[in-house]
Amino acid sequence: MKKCFLSIAILLLGIMVNAQQANVNLDFDPHRDAEGLVPFSAPLNSPEVHDDCTVTFRLLAPEAHRVELNPGAIHTILNLGRDPLPFTKGEDGIWTLTIGPLPPDIYSYHLRVDGVQMADPNNSIAAFTAMPPYSNLVVHGKEPAYYDAKNVPHGNVTRHIYHSDVTGGERDLYVYTPPGYDPSKEYPVLYLLGGSGELPSNWIYDGRVNLMMDNLLAEGKAVPMLIVIPNNQVVHRNHPRHAELSFDIFAKELRQHIIPVVDANYSTIKSPKGRALSGLSMGGRHTIFSGFSSLDLIANFGVLSAGDTDPENTLKDFLNDPKVNEKVDYLFIGQGVKEAEGFFNLRCQALVDALKAHGIEHEYYIGGEGGHDWGTWRHLLYYRFLPNLWRTK
Repeated sequence: MKKCFLSIAILLLGIMVNAQQANVNLDFDPHRDAEGLVPFSAPLNSPEVHDDCTVTFRLLAPEAHRVELNPGAIHTILNLGRDPLPFTKGEDGIWTLTIGPLPPDIYSYHLRVDGVQMADPNNSIAAFTAMPPYSNLVVHGKEPAYYDAKNVPHGNVTRHIYHSDVTGGERDLYVYTPPGYDPSKEYPVLYLLGGSGELPSNWIYDGRVNLMMDNLLAEGKAVPMLIVIPNNQVVHRNHPRHAELSFDIFAKELRQHIIPVVDANYSTIKSPKGRALSGLSMGGRHTIFSGFSSLDLIANFGVLSAGDTDPENTLKDFLNDPKVNEKVDYLFIGQGVKEAEGFFNLRCQALVDALKAHGIEHEYYIGGEGGHDWGTWRHLLYYRFLPNLWRTK
């Protein structure tokens, strides 16, 4: 009997050891090769994250002439410039590239094979967006990160489908409710927007906002809130008049459909002080142009990696409103360290300068090691924006 128990214990121990991209648990280290197994239906491991945080990419492509790692978040963090990194082809037809070490984080990337951009066909952690898919590289540290699933109480994420008269079709939004959500209480609501080409689900799968909020609440660092992630793609992103049309259309969608759907289905604080609007990149510009013109609905704002080069003209009504500091409870402007060093800073800095010139209260923060990518946007939310919401006044 003891031998039987011992055999079962050894078997269970083997099962609990995580294999690369096994997808058994929500592992914080899915790209660590612990068992020498390959992802289901893949011919080999790629990417593989080593204990020293270096990363090896592999691709079986014996007929290919050139395989490269496309420029992106990895290039930004390693200061590699804008040229693709070449792989080396082995006699077995396997192309390999080892880079790093990389700081622990999640990095989006593409491969380029004979000039064709593609997701890594061996990586099971892929992102589906309004753009062609890309792959995610998870570089782990010694323990779960602030954006990982931990053994804490978890909230729920619900997808809602609704009809929009504004866009003339069926649309969706996601709602995060905190652990222990109680319909007899009223909750503040954060409306959180994506960037160009993002779908609402990207703030869940790439942004990990639900897991970050779970962790913040477990740490006592944030106010319980609903987080609503609507689709802010209201005009084809390549439409020649996208910038001209998008902001007014989204403001109508927000007012006529998004907020009413949420208020009808959840116990919310139905006043400007109980609502916040935030977004990254294009979503940050929606926050500025659709949100700043909706102060009768919203009093809290988070502008992530966005701004405007001519705010004195485009935001003159907001900037010159004599009661703006009474109407706005919290205004956060944030960007990544690498962004602040490059051309993305132009819009953001111009907005901050205009706010200062008009005496508009705001918080400006530069942080995180990333550029215009998810590493920055996760950092801005977790370390500054979410903890400060509904705690500043």
